[in-house]
Amino acid sequence: MTGPFRTALGGSRIDRSRTVTFTFDGASYTAHPGDTLASALLAHGVRIVAHGPYTGRPRGVYSAGAEEPNAFVQVESGPGEPMVRATRLEAHDGLRVSSLAGRGRLATAPDPSRYDKTYAHCDVLVVGGGASGRAAAREAAEAGDRVIVADDRPGIAIEASGELTVLPRTIVTGYYDHGFFVAVERRTDHLGGAAPVRMARRRLWHIRARRAVLATGVLERPILFPDNDRPGVMLAAAAATYIGRYGVLPGRRAVVFGAHDGALRAALDLLDAGVEIACVADLRASAGRLGERLRERGVTVLEGRAVTGTDADGAGVLTAAVVGDDRVPCDLLAVSGGWNPDLHLFTQAGGRTRWSAEHSAFVPDGTPRTRMDVAGPARGVRGEAAEHVPDVGGDRVFVDLHRDATLADLRGALDAGMTSGEHVKRYTTIGTGADQGRTSGVPASGALAQILGRAPGEIGTTTQRPPVEPIPFAVLAGRDRGDLLASVRRTPMHGWHEEHGAVFEDAGGWRRPRYYPRPGEPMEDAVLRECRTVRSAVAALDASTLGKIDVQGPGAAAFLDRIYAGAVSSLAPGRCRYGVMCGVDGMVFDDGVAARLGPGRFHLTTTTGNAARVLDWLEEWLQTEWPGLRVRCTSVTDQWAVVALAGPRSRDVLSALAPGLDAGTFPFMAMREAEVAGVPARIFRISYSGELAYEINVAAWHGLAVWEAVMAAGEPHGIAPYGTEAMHVLRAEKGYIVAGQDTDGTVTPHDAGLGWAVASGGDWIGRRSLRRADTSRADRKRLVGLRPHDQAVVIPEGAQLVAVPPPAEPADPVPMLGYVTSSYRGTVGSFALALVQGGDARESETLYAVDSGRVHAVTVTSPVHYDPEGARRDGFRSPTGPA
Repeated sequence: MTGPFRTALGGSRIDRSRTVTFTFDGASYTAHPGDTLASALLAHGVRIVAHGPYTGRPRGVYSAGAEEPNAFVQVESGPGEPMVRATRLEAHDGLRVSSLAGRGRLATAPDPSRYDKTYAHCDVLVVGGGASGRAAAREAAEAGDRVIVADDRPGIAIEASGELTVLPRTIVTGYYDHGFFVAVERRTDHLGGAAPVRMARRRLWHIRARRAVLATGVLERPILFPDNDRPGVMLAAAAATYIGRYGVLPGRRAVVFGAHDGALRAALDLLDAGVEIACVADLRASAGRLGERLRERGVTVLEGRAVTGTDADGAGVLTAAVVGDDRVPCDLLAVSGGWNPDLHLFTQAGGRTRWSAEHSAFVPDGTPRTRMDVAGPARGVRGEAAEHVPDVGGDRVFVDLHRDATLADLRGALDAGMTSGEHVKRYTTIGTGADQGRTSGVPASGALAQILGRAPGEIGTTTQRPPVEPIPFAVLAGRDRGDLLASVRRTPMHGWHEEHGAVFEDAGGWRRPRYYPRPGEPMEDAVLRECRTVRSAVAALDASTLGKIDVQGPGAAAFLDRIYAGAVSSLAPGRCRYGVMCGVDGMVFDDGVAARLGPGRFHLTTTTGNAARVLDWLEEWLQTEWPGLRVRCTSVTDQWAVVALAGPRSRDVLSALAPGLDAGTFPFMAMREAEVAGVPARIFRISYSGELAYEINVAAWHGLAVWEAVMAAGEPHGIAPYGTEAMHVLRAEKGYIVAGQDTDGTVTPHDAGLGWAVASGGDWIGRRSLRRADTSRADRKRLVGLRPHDQAVVIPEGAQLVAVPPPAEPADPVPMLGYVTSSYRGTVGSFALALVQGGDARESETLYAVDSGRVHAVTVTSPVHYDPEGARRDGFRSPTGPA
C-alpha cells in the first residue's frame, strides 16, 4: 500500500499496478502513477504541507485543483521550480520537493530544459474537458469546425469525427483581443527523469479562435469561521474527489459543514468510502431530502448550526471542530459554502456578471462582445446557499489563506474608509495571490455585503486579469534565451581577432575587440601600448560595427537638412561632413558623418549602439511628417566591412595597398572610390583619433582579406591592431563625445561643445527648442576637461563634482556641479571629460570628484587634451603632442 490512508475504493486516475518514489522535506514516500503530490501526501497521512507566509501557521491541502491556496511547494529536482501547487504536481520517480511558507526561491543554476512556443488557429476553442466541454467539442467537430479542446487534467479523451485536437495538462491562462488566447501545456513534468532529453518541458500555445466555448465548471466556495486554516480543514467536494480520483481517504472521522446540498452530497460520498461522519452542520434551516438520507444512515444532521471554531494538537493539526458550543473530535472538517462559476476568462473578454439569488453566486450576465459561449455548470448551479460571517475571532478568521488575510483585516479596511471591493482588495491584499482569489474573492464580497448591510450584487467582484495561472518566465521566453534572444553579431574579421588574443566586449549587440593583450600584459598596459602605436606609427581598428545607412532619392538632401542640425545639401559629391542629430527637444540624439555619394545619394554613419534607433527615427519622420519627400533609407551596416587605419604612417600603408589612389592629395573629410588590395572600396578620410586616418569600406565578404592585407602592408611600419578601449582613450583625448556616454538626454549641441556644427538657419528638428531661454542659461552643464591633481588616480566615471570637499558627515546636502562622463589613462596621463555647470567659465578652477566616499581634487581644463591645433590629422607632429 502507498500509505495508510489509501483505500481500495475509487482511484480512477491512478495506476495501482505500479509505484513511484519521491521525497518531501527530505523524507521518502511512495505513490502510484497518476497521483498528484497532494494526493500522495494525504495517502501517507502528511497533513502539514506549508505554512502561512506572515503568520507561520501550519497549513494543509485545502482543495484538489487549481484553486489551491495553501499547498505550494518548491520543486528541488531537475531544473527546479518555485511555487508549484501540490494539487497540480504529478508524482513521479525522483521528484524532490520541499514545503514553503507562501514564498518560493528562485533557482540559482541555469535551467537546461527546453521550452517551446507554438501557434494554432481553430474555429472553436473549448476550454474544459468535462461533460459539457466534451459535448460542445463533439458537436462542433461533427459540424465541420476545426476544434481545439484544452483541459488542465491528464488523460482526457473525446471521440468525435472531424478535425479535433485535444490538449491535456493544458490551462488557458488568458484571453486577449480578437479571439486570441494563451495557454500553457505541461509536457514532461510527470515523466521526471524518464522524459526525452530533447522534448520541451512546457509549451506556450498562442491560439486564435473564431469562437470559444467556456466549459470551465465551478469552484467550491469556503465558509468563514475562526481557525479555519488548520491542516485537516478542506473543501468538501475536494475531500470526495481524493477518494474518487485517487483512492485516498482525506480523513477517518469527519465533520461536514455546509450551506447547500453539495456539502450533503460530499458527506454521502465520504460515508460510502468508509469515513465516519461525526456530524453534519448545515447553516440552512432545513437540510431537505439529502439531510433525511444522511439521518437514515445514522448521521447526525444539525440544521441552522455553524462551526464556531476548531481545536488542534501541538503541531497545529486539526483535532476537533466546535459546532455551536459542542466540541466534536475529528481529523477532517469538510466545508462547502456553495458553487462559484469559474468565469476568469469570461470577464477577461469583457463579460459582466450579476448576483443570482437562484444560484447563490455571480453568474454570466449576457455574453461579451467577442464570440464566446459559456456552457454547463459555469453558467451557474441552481440551489440556495446561506452566507455566514462570524461575529468573533476576526483575527483568526482567514478570508484569503494564501495571503494570510483575515476578517479583521477586512474590517480594518472598512474602518479606514474603504467600501469598494477594489480598494479593499488592495488594502488587504485579498485576492492578489497566486490563486487569483479563487477561494477568497466571493467570500470577501459576501463578508463586505453583510457588514455593510448591502446585497452581494451591490458589492460585485473585483476585476480578474490574465494570467489565470502564473506562467514561469522560462515558458514566456521559450527558446528565446541566450544567443537566440539577443543574437551575437560578429564582424567578418572576428575569427582573426580571436586568433590574435583579443578580449571582447558587447557593444550594440556586436562582439567587438576591446584590447589585444600580450601574454601576461595587464589591460591598462595593453591599451596604452595600442594608443602609443596609433600616435607614433600606424594601427588598425575593426570599425565594421559602425551604423551605416544609405539614403537615396531626389528629396534626400532636403530631408537630411531637416534631420541634421547642420546643412547637408551644400556638400559636393565626394565630400563628408560631421553632423549632429537632435530630438524635438533640441537635445543631442546621435552624431556621425554624412558623405555625399552623388546628387541624390548619401552614406550616413551612426554610433554602433544607435544604428537601429536612428533608422527608425528617419523612417518615422519620412512616413508620418514628410511623406511627400521621395526618399528611401536602407541599413547597410552589415553590407560593409570597415578597416579604420590611423596614425602618421597610415598614408604609407594605404598607398601600398591602393596604388591607383593619390593618397597625398586626398583631403580631409573627403571620400574616394578605389581598389584596395584588389578589392573595390570606398575610402573616407575621417579621423576619430585626431591622427591622420582613413576608413576603408569594402563588401563584407572581402573584409577579412582586406584586413589581412592591411596588416601585412603595415608590418614594415610597425602596425598593430587596436580595440575599442584605445579608441575611446584617443577620441576622449581629442574631446570627441560619444552620444549616450557624454550626453544624457539633457545635453544640447552647444553644451557638448558642438555649436560650430549647428546651422543658424533652416528648419531642422530641434531648432525651435534650442531657441528657448533655458538652453542658453549660463549655469547649464557643459562639456569640460578634468586633470586629477594626483596623476596616479583615474577618476571613476559617474563621480559627482563639487566645489568644496564634503565633510565626512555633511549636515546639509552638498550642491552637485556636474559629473564625470569619460575617464581614462592615456598618452597625456590621467584625464577625464565631464559635464559641469558654467562649462569653460570654470577653466583652471579646482573641483572635487566624489565617488563611494573617496574624494579627488581635479583641475578644470579644455576638453581637448591632445593636439589642440589639429595639426596631426594631416600626419604632422604637433608641438603639444607626445614625443
